[in-house]
Amino acid sequence: MSSSTDAPDAGTLTTAVRTGRMNRRAWLVTALLVLFQVIAFADKAVLGLVAGEAMPELGISAVEFGFIGSAFFFLYSVASFGVGMLSRRVSVTWILLAMGVFWAVMQFPMLVGGGAALLLVTRILLGGAEGPATAMSLASVHGWHAPANRALPSNLVAVGSALGPVVAAPALAWVIVAFGWRWAFGVLGIVGLAWAVAWLLLGSDGPFAGRRTAAATASEDRADAPAADATGVDAQRVVPIRALLLSGSFVAAVLGGFGNFWTQGFLTTWSPQYLSGVVGLSLGQVGVVSTLPWLFGAGLLLGLGMLGRTLMRRGASVRSGIAVPFGVAAAVAGVSFLLLPATDGALAVVLLTVAAGCSIIYPMLPSALAYAVAPQQRGLVMAVLGGVASIGAICSPFVIGVLMDTAGYRAPAAGQQRTAEMVANMATGLDHGFLLTGVVLLLAAIATLLFLRPDRTGRRLQERHTG
Repeated sequence: MSSSTDAPDAGTLTTAVRTGRMNRRAWLVTALLVLFQVIAFADKAVLGLVAGEAMPELGISAVEFGFIGSAFFFLYSVASFGVGMLSRRVSVTWILLAMGVFWAVMQFPMLVGGGAALLLVTRILLGGAEGPATAMSLASVHGWHAPANRALPSNLVAVGSALGPVVAAPALAWVIVAFGWRWAFGVLGIVGLAWAVAWLLLGSDGPFAGRRTAAATASEDRADAPAADATGVDAQRVVPIRALLLSGSFVAAVLGGFGNFWTQGFLTTWSPQYLSGVVGLSLGQVGVVSTLPWLFGAGLLLGLGMLGRTLMRRGASVRSGIAVPFGVAAAVAGVSFLLLPATDGALAVVLLTVAAGCSIIYPMLPSALAYAVAPQQRGLVMAVLGGVASIGAICSPFVIGVLMDTAGYRAPAAGQQRTAEMVANMATGLDHGFLLTGVVLLLAAIATLLFLRPDRTGRRLQERHTG
């Protein structure tokens, strides 16, 4: 064991912290993980952007298109569970590399002429490969940053989720106009392969990843970097995972995540249709305006990350630094969605920006819950949470499609313009969707504000299952 007077060997955690090399490498890996999330969420956003051209060409109705949007999340849960279990035995670094390569490959079938059936199959497979993305990204970034400092880098990874559509919407809209909607998939495939090469060369597991013994890590931290693990969270022992899954904190995180995933599925599938059909924007304008909610969400995540980092460095709980800010944001989003049907024009765009931006901050939840378990269990817990919560994204695209179909909306045939009646029916269906989404988010806000208490849950798990 190390002590404050020992001369540590090169390559130890103590040396890394003392020399600052770990910090530089930590932020390089963090940057790659941010880019990883950008690509993942660009993959989600592309379907909504190509809808206007793809639906007529492929002969897809609103309900069928909504089903394809939902299909992206069919394997989300299964893959999240499976990869979460795998992360206990296989390095997260290799898991991330495999996911990146698979994402890229799954884009190319639509580039070379795939039809509606192939679009459905590739979206299902792509969603399965992307299901564990946030969990594995956060597990990796937690391995590179000490507990008291994790709120900011975790939220930066979450910012990558928001920046995906920000980068993708205008860029892919331009690609669609210039080269056709199929090339939107092709460009994403090429970018995904480029990221995989960079990660192969630069990615690795960090010193807080739980590969070392908890006792050794805790001893080194206390010797030369007392601020690194002030809470002792990385010294927690492994506990039965079912104990956490049955806790109030996990249930609250699932409900909060369900609301966020519901909104993501809704936005990525139907928001472009709302902006073009109801608000009346051109495809180019849709590409720009579609970035506003994600820009707002990215700024919010960055601000909340800095707030959480400051509070927790001053000794605040994870609940105060992460859970409560998440719950407040979800409440604001819910109220904004409820107000949307009563607005139009520029005010509708503003409300949609606030509502959506405040409800796409899901990565704060697994980040908070990770404080309740030992480092070796982070990846599994985060993946299980994402898998269960993603049911929201399975439901919303299809449910909204049904609401639009019930309201009488039918997609125009190829080459046909939307009539005034079509637009009115679309607006009615989407308004019903906004109201339903507002209710879902308010329930999510109440659950997280009242019951998400990772600190207390972690202490209780240690007391009950160790000793």
